[in-house]
Amino acid sequence: MSKSQAKLEKITVNVGVGKVVKDTKHIAAVEENLTKITGQKPARRMAKKAIAGFKLREGDLVGLVATIRGKRMQDFITRLTKLTLPSNRDFKGIDESSIDASGNLTIGLSDMTAFPELHDQAGSFEHGIELTLVTSAQRAGAKAFYESLGIPFKK
Repeated sequence: MSKSQAKLEKITVNVGVGKVVKDTKHIAAVEENLTKITGQKPARRMAKKAIAGFKLREGDLVGLVATIRGKRMQDFITRLTKLTLPSNRDFKGIDESSIDASGNLTIGLSDMTAFPELHDQAGSFEHGIELTLVTSAQRAGAKAFYESLGIPFKK
């Protein structure tokens, strides 16, 4: 598939809450932050099986996910490329190895406060976020497609 035929299908935004699973106040704060960033309420993801080493029981909350499509997705990618990534501390570009074999790009940010919606909450509970941009492009043409969207890659 060529660059002109490729399109961005969806963006999934994931936040793990494993460290604060017992503290409902922090989970509510994470959920509120994710709602502000994505513009929609995130879905809760529960553990599918118990893992004793992690003190995890089946049915425990392990993360939050929001899937963005359509106009909201276009607005999000614009904010991500123009505001969030450049304002991220020590950001030198995204590594090309972040593109998987299917042509999807996964970006991990250690601090959600880089998003402009959360600037008023500096110093509050910090947590990371993972963004996955799902595209119809294959691995070969994916980097050129993401560059056309404005995603900065390492030189």
